[in-house]
Amino acid sequence: MANTYTVVTKKDGDWWIGWVEEIPGVNCQEPTHDGLLESLRVTLKEALELNRRRPSAQPRPTTRKRRSPCETDTPASLPA
Repeated sequence: MANTYTVVTKKDGDWWIGWVEEIPGVNCQEPTHDGLLESLRVTLKEALELNRRRPSAQPRPTTRKRRSPCETDTPASLPA
């Protein structure tokens, strides 16, 4: 089943600019409207693929707190 996305396009001087509302970072500019739509399709496809492969999209293992070398359980005395 294909997903449907909302594309916003505007003419800005000699350029067409556009973005996909639902996916942050998917925005393009091209000299023609047809070129803009094609660039948006390619960029959206790449963004969706990247998000599928991104490790942060998978569950993270439980992590333990790491102590810095100067942290101890007991107070330390330093010579004056």
